[in-house]
Amino acid sequence: MQIRALSLTALACALALSACKPQPGRPADAAAPVAETKPAAAPAAAKVGDGADDNLNAVLWMQRSVEYRASTETIYRAAADKLDVALKQPNWDALVPEERGNSAKGLKPAVVMDVDETVLDNSPYQARLVRDGKEYDEVSWDAWVAEKKAKPLPGVVDFAKAAQAKGITLVYLSNRAVHLKDATVANLRSAGLPVADDSVFLGLGTVVEGCEQNGSEKNCRRLLAGKQYRVLMQFGDQIGDFVQVVANTPEGRDALLSQYHDWFGERWWMLPNPSYGSWEAMTFNNDYSQPREARRQAKRAALDVAP
Repeated sequence: MQIRALSLTALACALALSACKPQPGRPADAAAPVAETKPAAAPAAAKVGDGADDNLNAVLWMQRSVEYRASTETIYRAAADKLDVALKQPNWDALVPEERGNSAKGLKPAVVMDVDETVLDNSPYQARLVRDGKEYDEVSWDAWVAEKKAKPLPGVVDFAKAAQAKGITLVYLSNRAVHLKDATVANLRSAGLPVADDSVFLGLGTVVEGCEQNGSEKNCRRLLAGKQYRVLMQFGDQIGDFVQVVANTPEGRDALLSQYHDWFGERWWMLPNPSYGSWEAMTFNNDYSQPREARRQAKRAALDVAP
């Protein structure tokens, strides 16, 4: 997220008028690549000649457009209409067979939800990065989580209350690290989301006996959720929120979408997130150690340009 400006102060003022889940530019809930490297340090200040911040339009759309709000409300309203169907069908299961280690028969029903950009809106944190010419880092992210100021996505509270009224437990399967549990649970509750108890938060670092986690993939924690619940639905903003991404490549991701195409809009519900994610990392070979401009050039090269 590089910034082009004559001075950092002038840029901050300009951005204040318009805008003011790990790896750079993406909170913890973006699925990590299989072989992940540490991000390069963000520049201390914007330099003349640097490109505009890649994330400006995405964050602005998420914060200011009625289209974004309409999209999330549409998804949650449609999902609420499917709850009774899912409850009545005893064989309905939103976990892929490889992640269902036991029979779901007789288990309590649950909905598995990613947190960041699925339940809670972290666009103010992203806007800070845009304003300051910085990229994601763990220190600033942890500080944001500790503020407990993230608001719920439009539509999610109504869905959650509808599910709770039907005896369905919400399980929050997040790539927020386990040391952020208390702040996250407090934020969820203050945002109006039901949290049964601390056990329904399955953060990054949760130990699952007999299952080895690969990076920030969620398959082990989904397996754990399946031991306790019949999972009716899953919600997320990344393909890795629903199924393990073995190869974060265009071909690997396309294959997953093709294989589970019919699950979306039934058992799986995808929220829009143009701000960050494994879809971005895919374009530069999941290598965040590259300088920002090298990553930007790789993203440009991935565009389908009209002749």
